[in-house]
Amino acid sequence: MPRPNRPTSDVLPTSGTKAGPTLVPCILLRRGKVCLPGPTGPIEARAPSGEDYDPFDVVDRLAEEYSLLYIVDLDGIERGEPQLDYLQELSRDVGIWVDGGVRKADQAIDILVAGARRAVLSSALLASPRELKRAWRLSPELAFEVELAPNRQAIAQPAWETTDPERLAEVARDVGVQEIVLSPRGEDPDWALVHRVAVGGPTWVDGAFSTVDAPRLTEAGAVGGIFHIDLFLAGWSQSSTGTASSTGPSRDAR
Repeated sequence: MPRPNRPTSDVLPTSGTKAGPTLVPCILLRRGKVCLPGPTGPIEARAPSGEDYDPFDVVDRLAEEYSLLYIVDLDGIERGEPQLDYLQELSRDVGIWVDGGVRKADQAIDILVAGARRAVLSSALLASPRELKRAWRLSPELAFEVELAPNRQAIAQPAWETTDPERLAEVARDVGVQEIVLSPRGEDPDWALVHRVAVGGPTWVDGAFSTVDAPRLTEAGAVGGIFHIDLFLAGWSQSSTGTASSTGPSRDAR
């Protein structure tokens, strides 16, 4: 589902400090290749030479500045086959949170065993509140994503019996999962919603979040924002070739 294009800052984002919210790079992976958001879904990221970016090189370079990365495992989301071997290697030198398309509790544990600090369970894919409770009993190292449609209602499996994002966040926190990731699709973040959810506990903004939104995190009480790495890839390409390169838009559906 396309997100509206937004201007990107000409200053690369920096990692968070104790004085403010944390900015976390998001890496989309499909079949071992780095992807970026595209107009109709993720597309493979390519250097100006036409070559793929090595995911291990990308992670190594980001890890020089960031201690936490957010990995979206498209194989897990789209095909139910998370890239566990890749996750294990990527987690060796940097902390990772992983959205791997978890439908059932046992799949979350597979992701954690592979080295993730947090397995991210999404309202759009996780089968039911019962599965969330099962996952929590197996491990507390979880975050819960509330994916938001353009109408600002949550995308959720029928067993959740609600599309109210605030109610879904409450259900997750009642289970014990405190880290909530709000992921708007197709429009800018609803900062009033972010604020209301943040009152209840640690809240992150993903999806349509861009680094130009960073000042809004503090205003809304969010602990951090999760952003795509198009600016980084463009910067690396420019430094290596001496010419500017183009990248995909910074706001589009996964």
